[in-house]
Amino acid sequence: MSLFLDRRRFLRFATTAAGVAGAAGVAGVAPAFAQDPPASKKIAWHDVRDWGVEGKGWADTEKYYDRLPARAKGRVRDAVWSLSRHSAGMLTRFQTDADEIFVDYQVTSDRLDMPHMPATGVSGVDLYADDAEGDWKWLSVSRPAAQTINTSLISGIAPGERGYTLYLPLYNGTEYLRVGVPEGAKFAPIEPRQEKPIVFYGTSITHGACASRPGMPHPAILGRRLNRPVINLGFSGNGKMEAEVGEFLCELDPAVYVIDCLPNMNGEEVAERAEPLVRQLRAARPETPILLVEDRTYTNAPFLPDRQQRHESSRAALRAAYNAVVDAGMKKIAYLNGETLLGDDRDDTTDGSHPSDLGFYRHAEAMEPVLEKLLQA
Repeated sequence: MSLFLDRRRFLRFATTAAGVAGAAGVAGVAPAFAQDPPASKKIAWHDVRDWGVEGKGWADTEKYYDRLPARAKGRVRDAVWSLSRHSAGMLTRFQTDADEIFVDYQVTSDRLDMPHMPATGVSGVDLYADDAEGDWKWLSVSRPAAQTINTSLISGIAPGERGYTLYLPLYNGTEYLRVGVPEGAKFAPIEPRQEKPIVFYGTSITHGACASRPGMPHPAILGRRLNRPVINLGFSGNGKMEAEVGEFLCELDPAVYVIDCLPNMNGEEVAERAEPLVRQLRAARPETPILLVEDRTYTNAPFLPDRQQRHESSRAALRAAYNAVVDAGMKKIAYLNGETLLGDDRDDTTDGSHPSDLGFYRHAEAMEPVLEKLLQA
């Protein structure tokens, strides 16, 4: 059901925007993409922290938009902790009849892009609108060129009151985020959903590399398709099935755990850690389904024997772990073949490893039917 139509999800207060601040100058958005709001325009700003975000598993974080609790510092490896400061997978929702939507936000790092991933995905915010059929459709994305962005995200919106979803940056932290509408427009925050989320634990691919914008990684796509909250715990280069991370996964109460760490692990590591992680999760959450995902196939693997061997070794170890827990009587455990995650045309990555938007679409296509079954289990 469309969130716009589900009034129970709306906060009990709905505000008509009052004058809060005049528009500030644009920082880092190309004029052809979004116009600098006129100096005379009055904008009512709304701090997202006042109603909250989805995709955040813990309240006791060091900074509001962190992905792990402050307690994880010193418990997980430093690299995992550092990457957990990124706001990957978080989103916020609101309803408005405004014909223009503004954003004012700041990211924590001046590394706004990467050689293989644009600033729109690394540091942008990504806006979707609820269409007349109750589906979420893309509307606009910011194009940051500085750490602070204050701009009109989209203007000329067709008349009507509708719901919006705003995804936060994938590979950067978020210091603050405000949504603005013209003074006099209606604005009502939408509460984060309370349904059990799908929790993804994985690598740079789960983290979002190399999506063109924050709404395009497969966890975000699947969240829209399955109408479920999603928690993204992808840690670039550091999805290692570690027991220390598993301790925090056990604190969550998800609808499904998706374990997708093989791109960061060799066969020996998988053999050592996969079965213990599954048993750790099952001990804490006896009824929660777990999906084990093989690594996607490197698109140039047919020409590189060492990559073929890596796939064979890690997949054999994961399959052995899966068979061991199933043979031991463990229920609600599913397995996804890595060959299904990308296409036979091999044109769906940026660098042979990280999916493009097409690759993420194909990841979602492969995972959706498996997750649908697990959600019904």
